[in-house]
Amino acid sequence: MEIIIHRGQNQIGGSIVEVATPKTRIVFDVGVNLDEKEIVDVPKVDGLFSEPAVYDAVFVSHYHSDHIGLLNFVVPNIPIFMGEKAYNIFKSASEYRGKSTSFKPKFAYDKIAITIGDITITPFLCDHSAFDAYMFLIEADEKKVLYTGDFRANGRLNFDKLLSELPKVDALIIEGTTLTRENNTLNIEEEFLEELAIRELQKHKGPAFIMMSAMNIERLITAYNAAKATDRVFLEDIYTAEIAASVNSEIPKPNGKLPAKVFLTVGGDENHKKLQKFGKAKIGKDQIAKTPFLMCVRSSMINYLKRLNELCSFEDGVLFYGMWKGYMQQESTKYFIEFMKSKGVKLRILHTSGHADEQTIERLISTVSPKSIVPVHTENANWFDKYTEIRIIKECNKIIV
Repeated sequence: MEIIIHRGQNQIGGSIVEVATPKTRIVFDVGVNLDEKEIVDVPKVDGLFSEPAVYDAVFVSHYHSDHIGLLNFVVPNIPIFMGEKAYNIFKSASEYRGKSTSFKPKFAYDKIAITIGDITITPFLCDHSAFDAYMFLIEADEKKVLYTGDFRANGRLNFDKLLSELPKVDALIIEGTTLTRENNTLNIEEEFLEELAIRELQKHKGPAFIMMSAMNIERLITAYNAAKATDRVFLEDIYTAEIAASVNSEIPKPNGKLPAKVFLTVGGDENHKKLQKFGKAKIGKDQIAKTPFLMCVRSSMINYLKRLNELCSFEDGVLFYGMWKGYMQQESTKYFIEFMKSKGVKLRILHTSGHADEQTIERLISTVSPKSIVPVHTENANWFDKYTEIRIIKECNKIIV
C-alpha cells in the first residue's frame, strides 16, 4: 500500500489523506483549512476534485469542516462513506444555514467492514467532540494501516473497549492536535463537566445559560443532564432542537414529554413553521420568564435576551462557556459575555478538549505497535521523535507500507 498526504501534515485541519494500491485509490477526509471562511482553497488533486474521476471512494471520519468541508467539490460519481448519524447532523445544520448538501453518502457503521476494490476498510466508532466519529482500519496486500481521524478518551465512549478491538498495524496515521500544549495535562472527562455544572446550578438561583456548539452532542447531553438533575427546563433554540431531532439516539430531543423545550428567537413565517413541528415542546418568553431553566444561547441572540431580561431578572444567574477559549477573543463573543455579566450573570468555563491528550496518544501507539507513524493534524510532529524504534514520517508525498 501507498500513503499519500495531499494536505494535513504539519498543520491542524485541512486533512486530505490517500491510501492506495496499484488497483484501488481511496481518500480519507477532504477538509478545508481552519482559516478559510467564504473563499475556499480547493487543492489540485486530479481525479478527486476534477474530472475524470480516478478515486474509488472517499471516507469521512466526522463532520467538522476541516475534515468534510470539501465534499461538495468531490467529483459526483465518487462514492462517499460516513456515519449515518453524523450525516444527519451535518445535513440538518447545513439546511438550517441555507447551504446545500449536494452529496448523498453511503453509510459506515461500527466494525462493519467495507470492501472497495482490493482494499478493506473497517470503521471503528471513537469518541470526539463530533458525534458518530470513526477511525478507519485499512487492509490490503497483507498490510494494515490505521487512520485515527480526530479522537479522544475523555468522552462517554469506552476508550479501553476501543483499544481492545484494534489490531497491531504496519502504519499509524495519527492526529496530534493537543501536542502544542505548554503543559502535559490530562483532558477533563465529559462526565466530570456534568458534575461541575450541577454544582454551579445548585449554587445559583437565577437563570442559567450555556454557549456551546449545537453539533457537540456530548456537550448537549452534559447540559441536558445537569438541567434535569437540578429541576430546570432545558431550552433549545430551533437550530439546536433540529440537530437534536435529526439523530435517532438517546439524546435530549424536545418532544413535549422530557423537560426539554424549544424557543424562537427571531420571527418570520419560516421560523414559525419550523417551531410548529415541535408541538407541545414549544415555549414562549412569557412562560420562560416564570420557569427555572438552562438555555442554549449564542452571541447572535443578544437582542432576544435583552427582551427576556425585561420579563425576568438575570441576577445570580450563570453562563457556562462550553467552547474553545480562543473563540472568546471574537468581538461578538466578548460583547455578549460583558452584557451577561452586566446583568448579574457569573461566567463559568465548562469545556474539555475534543482531541486526544498525550497520554491517550501514547496508549493508542502502545496498543497498535506500528512500524511507521505518520503524524497529521498537528503543529508539533517532533513530539513523536521519542519513538526511536518506529519510523516517524513527518514530511511525505508518498509512503510505501
